[in-house]
Amino acid sequence: MKKTVAFLFILFVLLQSSTIIAQDLLRSNDLSTLKVDSLNDSDIAKIQAQLQSNNMTIAQAEPMALAKGMPASEFAKLKARLATPAANTNTSINGNTIGGEISRKQEEIINTKNKDHINPLIFGSELFDNATLNFEPNLKLATPVNYILGPGDELQVSVYGVQEFSGNIPVSVEGKVSIQNVGQISVSGMTIEAATQKIKGAISRVYSTVPSGQSQVSVSLSRIRTIKITLIGSAQPGNYSISSLATVYNALFLGGGPGKNGSYRNIELLRDNKLYRTIDIYHFLVNGDQSDNVGLKDNDVIRIPAYSQRVTVEGEVKRTGIFEMKKGETFADLLSFASGFNEFAYTASVNVLQKTAKEFKVRDIKTAEFNSYKPLSGDVFRVTKILNRFENRIKIEGAVFRPDTYSFYEGMRISDLILKADGLKEDAYSKRARIIRVKSDLTTEIVNVDLDSAMSGNLEADIALNKEDVVTVYSILDFVEEYKVTIDGEIKSPGVYDYHEGLTLNDFLVQAGGLTGSASKRVEIARMIVSEQIDDANPNKAELFSIEITPNNNEQAKNFELQPFDVVNIRRMAVYEKPEMVTVSGAVNYAGKYVLAHKTDRVYDIIQRAGGLTSIANIEGVRIKRPIQAKQIEDLQNVNLNLGKNDSIQKSLEKKLKEEVKYATIPVDWKSIVKNQNSSTNVTLFPGDEIEVATFNEGVKVSGNVLLTSEIPYNRGKSFGYYLNSVGGVDHKGWKKKSYIIYPNGKAAVTSSFLFFRNYPKVTPGSQIIVPEKPEVKKMSTGEFVSIAGVLASLAGVIIAILR
Repeated sequence: MKKTVAFLFILFVLLQSSTIIAQDLLRSNDLSTLKVDSLNDSDIAKIQAQLQSNNMTIAQAEPMALAKGMPASEFAKLKARLATPAANTNTSINGNTIGGEISRKQEEIINTKNKDHINPLIFGSELFDNATLNFEPNLKLATPVNYILGPGDELQVSVYGVQEFSGNIPVSVEGKVSIQNVGQISVSGMTIEAATQKIKGAISRVYSTVPSGQSQVSVSLSRIRTIKITLIGSAQPGNYSISSLATVYNALFLGGGPGKNGSYRNIELLRDNKLYRTIDIYHFLVNGDQSDNVGLKDNDVIRIPAYSQRVTVEGEVKRTGIFEMKKGETFADLLSFASGFNEFAYTASVNVLQKTAKEFKVRDIKTAEFNSYKPLSGDVFRVTKILNRFENRIKIEGAVFRPDTYSFYEGMRISDLILKADGLKEDAYSKRARIIRVKSDLTTEIVNVDLDSAMSGNLEADIALNKEDVVTVYSILDFVEEYKVTIDGEIKSPGVYDYHEGLTLNDFLVQAGGLTGSASKRVEIARMIVSEQIDDANPNKAELFSIEITPNNNEQAKNFELQPFDVVNIRRMAVYEKPEMVTVSGAVNYAGKYVLAHKTDRVYDIIQRAGGLTSIANIEGVRIKRPIQAKQIEDLQNVNLNLGKNDSIQKSLEKKLKEEVKYATIPVDWKSIVKNQNSSTNVTLFPGDEIEVATFNEGVKVSGNVLLTSEIPYNRGKSFGYYLNSVGGVDHKGWKKKSYIIYPNGKAAVTSSFLFFRNYPKVTPGSQIIVPEKPEVKKMSTGEFVSIAGVLASLAGVIIAILR
């Protein structure tokens, strides 16, 4: 027994020594017995405060601690403990932060809240569905001076100066704080301000330097307690754990706001079984007044009774919905809850649908009754739109300086309206103006006005106007026909132009951009024939004028005056052709582009100008590439192949000519041309043609559906089949009997057959043999074979019967 007591005493002494060392880490002479694992968070906080008060980091304290006998392993543990978030307790001195930002701890409170979908139209329900408006207290704010302390709160008490002390002191369940060397102090039920004075008084009796001012005392709230409150009548009634700094609105938000039939205007806060306050949420919703958002205390009860009156507002107000009314409130109060009428509302009268004991009834509330009519529960107010009409509108359009809509007044006349529109324009037709007037039965009539008389002061002609009249002042330009003249031919900007009186040919040529370089001296002008009578003896449809001009000068000596609808044609010179070229490429001495000097230049002529063929030219490989002309495609489009509406053959041909086949190949028999230049293959060349002379090649290329695409050396006297066999023959898809050959000059030859004999084309050097693919043939099924066999058997039986 004695040994056990001795062991416990020694252990207590060691723990106490560790605590003492922890309280004065820098001043202790022996740190060899310090065990970091035995230090609690409060001891670590004290060491942190000691380092901060000496403006020293843990790294700077390491040599000192090791010199005082502290093991390196223990110092590493201490360094790690100080680096953890738990050790970085913020110490505040007179509101200033030591070690970081001021923060206050609060136990995590988890309350599940569901969005209210029951009555989303009730005014105020959106307040409790907005997650960003939760009324949570800000724990980083300064402690309210009227905050009442209670069990669960924690105070941070610091003494700094000559004497030092720092600690986080919880308020015990008995409502006391226990400060080392000072004793227990009762603070429950006191404000933080009163508790601070009481704690300072107690500390000053122990720390002698406090009364003299050599040391200062700081008391702050480091942890907020959690309180329990009860919600009755909310969307989610029950008991809630909330911060002691929470308010009524925060609690209502957690409870999802009032329930389906809950009141928003008569919420009761019960404290100590008594009505402490009645909360009207409309004060906050309408005016932003948070005077009802009072703080809560432990065991408070928030009771939400059922509503007494609810009404509905529909139509042209800024905020429609369901509103709760208190006794004595009027329609004017309801209108303020709805934020008033919108800009399209009919405000002279509001329709209200009321409910009696037996049925509905309708009532109209005039403007004068807004401040006196008291809505009844269940009223439905309908605010309608103003009429789409004007009480004083009048309109003028046409040849006035300011055509627009103006305000009408009784006694307004046509001259008054014209003066409002800044008067008549110069082109105004003064003999007549038109008024379209709406009669009392909403039909319209036309009233004509003599403007000359009306503007000269004749009251009879100066007609009195009515509201909604539309006055039209005509312009003389409206009666003038729009004249045009046309120019075409060798002019830079041919087209149709506006005619102006006095327009001459010189003017027109300049307006159209001037003559082109190919314009001739001949100009033809066609003019329409105008006559009141038909002259059958005159077969002409137009009158023609032939004029000679100077082509290189737009200013003519004879300036011909044009008339409306004249058509001017500038003729082209009889001979005016720009040089056009062809191209020669391949095995010629001077390849390149050559101008067609003669209209009948042929292949032989151009090749001779290119220096003739070279020694390596393949005389059987001369061909012409002629570009596909747009006209050829257009001709194909105009031909109806009678292939049906849905057949795509013609479209495929057009697409192939446009996108794939850009040239037509013309084979040339050079040997025949050399012997006779009048040979049919010595064709006349067109601009854009390209003469290609192939280089001699002894190989024969074999491609298509063969086993091996290759080029076989030419062997004189060998047949078509020799070259097919040289590449391994035809594959299983190859169609040998349709094989063909393309010669170097672009000419093609196909395989022909007669009875059982097949004649293959002759092979020459540089040619290409192509084996196409067999078309797909659908094979007959077994059922089809059986059907055909049955038919044949039946037919045989009939024939045998006939022969007998």
